Amino acid sequence: MARLAQTPGLTDVQRSILETVREFADKEIIPHAQRLEHADEYPTDILDGMREMGLFGLTIDEEHGGLGESLLTYALVVEELSRGWMSISGIVNTHFIVAYLISQHGSAEQKARLLPRMATGEVRGAFSMSEPECGSDVSAIKSKAVRQGDDYVLNGQKMWLTNGAYSSVVATLVKTDTGADSVYGNMSTFLLEKEPGFGETAPGLTIPGKIDKMGYKGVETTEMVLDGVTVPASAVLGGEEKVGRGFYQMMDGIEVGRVNVAARACGISIRAFELAVAYAQQRKTFGQPLARHQAIAFKLAEMGTKIEAAHSLMVNAARLKDAGQRNDVEAGMAKLLASEYCAEVVQEAFRIHGGYGYSKEYEIERLMREAPFLLIGEGTSEIQKTIISRGLLKEYKL
Repeated sequence: MARLAQTPGLTDVQRSILETVREFADKEIIPHAQRLEHADEYPTDILDGMREMGLFGLTIDEEHGGLGESLLTYALVVEELSRGWMSISGIVNTHFIVAYLISQHGSAEQKARLLPRMATGEVRGAFSMSEPECGSDVSAIKSKAVRQGDDYVLNGQKMWLTNGAYSSVVATLVKTDTGADSVYGNMSTFLLEKEPGFGETAPGLTIPGKIDKMGYKGVETTEMVLDGVTVPASAVLGGEEKVGRGFYQMMDGIEVGRVNVAARACGISIRAFELAVAYAQQRKTFGQPLARHQAIAFKLAEMGTKIEAAHSLMVNAARLKDAGQRNDVEAGMAKLLASEYCAEVVQEAFRIHGGYGYSKEYEIERLMREAPFLLIGEGTSEIQKTIISRGLLKEYKL
C-alpha cells in the first residue's frame, strides 16, 4: 500500500527485503492464490521461490547459514506474504517458531545439525501442543513420554499441526513425570524427526491425512499419532538436562507465534482494504462511484484506522521481543486487536462488494473464510484477554 501500515526506523536491508517480498507477492502469489485455494492445492512453485529468496532462513543466525534478521523483519515479511495469501505465511510460521526454539533453547548439537538445513528449507519445522481434547488448556494434554533406559517412549495423539505432513522435525510438547509440584514442570518438548509425507513417517509416528477446513487451504493441517515412538534423551529440546522445561520453552515460542498471527491479520486486512477501495472507486451507483457516498467513505476511513492501529501494536510487540524484553502482554494485545479488527475489516470489504462478494470469482470471498481462523489461532481472543489482564494486574498491583 502507498500509505497504510508504514514502519519507521527500518534499515536499508529491511526495506530491501520487504520490497522484494512485496514484489514476489504481487507477481507470484496473488495471481495464483484463488486457483490454488479453491483446489486446496499445495503451492509447490511458490514454495520453491521462497526457498530461492532465503526466506526459510530469515531469522536463523548467519553462523548457521541464515540471514540473521530480527523478529520485526520476520513479522513484516509475514504481513506481506499474508497480503498475498494467508496460507503462504502458514508454511513459514511454524517453521520460524521451531527455528526460534532451537536457536534459543536447543543444544549445541541440535543447532549445528538442524539449523543449517532449516535455513535452506531442506528441513522444515512443525509445532505441536494441541490435542483432540484440549486446545487453550495446555495443562490438560495427555500425550506422555516415559523413560526407558537411555531412551524415551512417546504415546498419544496431537492435533492441528500446520505443516504436519511436509515438515521433517516437529517440536512436540508431552508430559514427563519429573516429580515437579506444578503440572507445568512435568512437561517436556521433544524434537521428533520424520520423513515428509502422510502415513507412518517414522517408526510409530503417523500423519493420518489432511483435516478438511473452511479456509486456510493449500497448506496442510494434520493430526499426529504417537504409538510407541522411541527417541534418545538427546531429542529433548536443549538436551536431557532440559526435561521438565518444555512448557516454558513453548510459551516463549508462542509469543513469537502471536506476533505472527497479528502480522497475518494485518496482511489480510490490508488486502481486504485494497480490494474494497478499488471496487468502491470503480463501481457506480446513483450516478457516482461508491466511494463518493459518505456511508462508504466512512467505512473506508474506519477500515484504514483499524489497520494502522493493529499494525502499530504488532510492530511494538516485535520490537520488544527483539530488545530481549518480555512481551507476553504486548503480543497478546497485538494478536487480540489485529485478529478482531481483521474480521471487521474483511466483513466491511465484503459488504462494499455487495452481491459480488458472495461469488467465488471475487477474492474477498476467500478472505471471508480465512479471517475467522485468526480469531482462534495461537489462542482465542478470550485467552488473550486473560493473559493481558493478568499481566496488567501484576503491573498495577496495589
